[in-house]
Amino acid sequence: MSTDDRGTVTTGIARLHASPALAGPGRLGLVTNHTGVLPDLRPAAPALLEAGARLVALFGPEHGLHGTAQAGRSEAAGTDPATGLPVHDTYRCDGERLDALLLDSGVDALVFDLQDIGARYYTYVGTMFDLMVSAARTGVRFVVADRPNPLGGLVSEGPLLEEAWASFVGRAPTPVRHGLTCGELARHLNASIVPRAAGACADLTVIEAVGWRRAMDAGATGLPWVAPSPNIPTPATAAVYPGTCLFEGTNLSEGRGTTQPFEIVGAPYIDARFAPALAELALPGVHFRDLRYVPTFHKHAGRPLRGVQLHLTDREAFAPVRTAVAMLATLRRLYPDDFAWHTPDGGAERTGHRHFIDLLWGSDRLRHTIDAGGDPLPLCAPPAPPVHWAGADALLYA
Repeated sequence: MSTDDRGTVTTGIARLHASPALAGPGRLGLVTNHTGVLPDLRPAAPALLEAGARLVALFGPEHGLHGTAQAGRSEAAGTDPATGLPVHDTYRCDGERLDALLLDSGVDALVFDLQDIGARYYTYVGTMFDLMVSAARTGVRFVVADRPNPLGGLVSEGPLLEEAWASFVGRAPTPVRHGLTCGELARHLNASIVPRAAGACADLTVIEAVGWRRAMDAGATGLPWVAPSPNIPTPATAAVYPGTCLFEGTNLSEGRGTTQPFEIVGAPYIDARFAPALAELALPGVHFRDLRYVPTFHKHAGRPLRGVQLHLTDREAFAPVRTAVAMLATLRRLYPDDFAWHTPDGGAERTGHRHFIDLLWGSDRLRHTIDAGGDPLPLCAPPAPPVHWAGADALLYA
């Protein structure tokens, strides 16, 4: 994108701050975390109270209201010292428990303001879906204060999740890289799968982000970057995440415990062959650098590893999902006795005795194809506009 195409975007939460009536009448609960800020970086919750919004409760996702918790964890419920409001922890809370939480909170409407990064398995999307279902069941209105998709909105990539493989890292049939904003995704889900899960549609309102166009990535919006979670520190991390998150389903380190999570992957058994083998694939928009590192926590903590760093050379040409799938197939070919699929901490409780890679991919097709020595790239749907899978009715932005 040229500098002439850059602009300033007004987020949905900034519009709500200017006009609290946009959320409708009644008592509001704000689903938010540290990313819920105004363009001047003021936290939205106290700013909304100062603007006169009837905010009565806060709801935090994975990583917690303040974003301090690592993956798979959240912060405890309690009271927010900045506002004095009760904080409800929604992480791993769904079904009747989530219904009860909403009813006990006394809210008439939920306002959702979390910064998604455009990947199906990023759990803020799962939180939104679960809350929409509970809102539909309990008669609570659902308002999305929309934010830009930091990867842009021109391309979707990867297969639709098969519903038999639904989990918290993939609640609904969407592509791996979905290409929608949270508001657009909410509209799509509300017209498709929410009625089947809840028996009715949610009473949904989307406060659109003014000035965002589908060609804009994070750097083109004029908005400050706030790391959405501890292991997505930069826009570069977000750009590779829809692909390299698949390494969570393997015995490789995906770079957690380093300053470049998801931009680097490695394992104790990788040798000098890996980076040249990837270079031979001539994958568009990326170069692979051979490197060594020692993670401070998570997989292989404290052990010397060898692997590669992904250096993006052309973000428009780079296809994160296809790139990661090609990397996985190369690993199986080069290291057949060492490469393995990984079951994370939590085991059966989290995966239902299923391979975690299958939950990430949305089916067992990728794992079976790679294990059989087949070509997995045909499993990756070609990059396509989101309208091809979500439909024009879901889209809000040109």
